[in-house]
Amino acid sequence: MSKTYKIGIIGCGGIANGKHMPSLAKLDNVEMVAFCDIIVERAEKAKKDYGTEDAKVYTDYKEMLKDESIDIIHVLTPNREHSYMTVDALEAGKHVMCEKPMAKTYAEAQKMLEAAKRTGKKLAIGYQNRQTAEAQYIKAACDAGELGEIYYGRAIALRRRAVPTWGVFLDADAQGGGPLIDIGTHALDLTLWMMNNYKPKMVVGKAFRKLADQPSGHGNAWGDWDPSKYTVEDSAFGFIVMEDGAVISLESSWALNVADPKEATVLLCGTKAGADMLDGVRINGVKYGKQYIEKPALGAGGVAFYDGASESPADADARLWIDAIDKDIDPVCKPEQAIVVTRILEAIYESSETGKPVFFND
Repeated sequence: MSKTYKIGIIGCGGIANGKHMPSLAKLDNVEMVAFCDIIVERAEKAKKDYGTEDAKVYTDYKEMLKDESIDIIHVLTPNREHSYMTVDALEAGKHVMCEKPMAKTYAEAQKMLEAAKRTGKKLAIGYQNRQTAEAQYIKAACDAGELGEIYYGRAIALRRRAVPTWGVFLDADAQGGGPLIDIGTHALDLTLWMMNNYKPKMVVGKAFRKLADQPSGHGNAWGDWDPSKYTVEDSAFGFIVMEDGAVISLESSWALNVADPKEATVLLCGTKAGADMLDGVRINGVKYGKQYIEKPALGAGGVAFYDGASESPADADARLWIDAIDKDIDPVCKPEQAIVVTRILEAIYESSETGKPVFFND
């Protein structure tokens, strides 16, 4: 019988309440026993909603890490805190699930990976979009070789007017960037994972701030933003050349005059066939001398099933994370994969600032 794992939550804000805690609460072999937030009321509410009766509340995460009964830490804070909190938790002997992106910078992500290797504890990054039915189908097709050699990928994370106006999303210091590091990271993770290609050679990119300074009337899904607090880009684009010659284009925006927005969407082109998520899942190619497009009937409309019950991508991600610890296997999203996403995103920002391509030497 599986043991019951005790979990501590660092950061009890939107992503904790919208994703991690509800999904963990559905698992029989976990207990949320500690909650930490700089706003104590948020931690207290999280305890009330999701914690055990004797769960503890903290405002200092280092005090939480002293509790030797805690097996797992979820780091659900702004991006600038990801690296040092994760390293501290690993050094304290805890397994760590860190919300995406892995870190603000490649150097910070390296410290996380080194700490995981040094301590022997498991580290996973929260890229739950891998668990959608669409992503799972295309990944299976890629792994089976149905697309052949995949030499072009398009990673799409385009919103028309959906700028998050709460929390620290608009704060460059707290987050390290805007739509590129927030939602572009999901699309890039999916693309690299499906292609199984983690060796970038060169990146060129450009970040734009064209709409952020408009004073009002933004037509934004969450109301007008405050231009004075909007310190990140409103769109960013990158072109990545891999060591084997394959290329990936990455498109991201919170605000862009685009009529057909798509998020966490991938298009792949291979020597045998292509696949995309532009209208459900489509596989295209040539068969018997004729072009074809196949649309598999995924049935659940993006919701996977487990033991006969519907399971959201977030629920699946949580279950598989705990399974990885319980069965001592690799997590679904390994830090060695997530660090490449962070490295490429950082290079796009660097290329935008310098106006030059960024080359990787290793």
